[in-house]
This record gives sequence, structure tokens and C-alpha cells, in this order.
Amino acid sequence: MRKISLSFQKVGKRLIINFMEEQPTSSEKKPQNKNVMAAIAYILFFIPLLTDDKKDPYVKYHVKQGLALLILGIIVSIFNSIIYQIFPFSMWYTARTITWILNLGVFVLFIIGVANAIGNKQRPLPVIGKIAEKINI
Repeated sequence: MRKISLSFQKVGKRLIINFMEEQPTSSEKKPQNKNVMAAIAYILFFIPLLTDDKKDPYVKYHVKQGLALLILGIIVSIFNSIIYQIFPFSMWYTARTITWILNLGVFVLFIIGVANAIGNKQRPLPVIGKIAEKINI
């Protein structure tokens, strides 16, 4: 939030008005930095743990959600690899459809998580959110 201060000064018959914009303090910059670090947690969950924001409960919450999403992505990738081994060549269209739907689901969870982090919301992700809250970091 920008703060502007006004000062009036009378010099002779003239009135001089001074506008000064105050610089935000570090405590006023913190919420935006906190949201950025929470959003980064969904891309690379360990980056916020390397900064001073690792002690912030809001950032830590989104780090846990990001880690759970990473684990889900790895599980989906392994399942996608196995599904092509299970289905015969003639049914690969079905296998491709299943893997596409699973990958889309992980991507949608990613978008929801980043939107929550940027929007300053601490909501659990659908399906994996409650499990992520049990992770100790």
C-alpha cells in the first residue's frame, strides 16, 4: 500500500505543497513475498525451505501441499508407465486416454494450489490435501 504525506509551507504570499511518497517497510512487503514463496513451493517444494520463510506457517503449509503433489505426480508417472505394459498394443488409445486424464488431474491440482497460494488462502488440495497436512517438515 502506498503512503503519501503532504506538507504545507508558507513562503511569503505563496503556499507550497510538498508531496512525499513513503517507502514501505519490510513488514509491509512481507505478505507479497510470503505468497510468492508459497507459490514457488508448488514448483520446487524445497526452495522456500532454503530461505527465511521456512519458519512461516503459511509457507510451510504450502510446502507440504507441494510435496504431496510431487509425490502424487511421481505415483501417476509410474502408473502411466505400467499401464502401457498392461494394455496390448491394440488398446493403447485407451491407455493414452487414461494417462492423459491422470496427468490433467495432477495439473489441475497444481493450478489450484498456486491459485490458493497467490490468493493468500490456506485450503487443502482436493484428494491429497488432508494427507499432506500430516507431513512433518
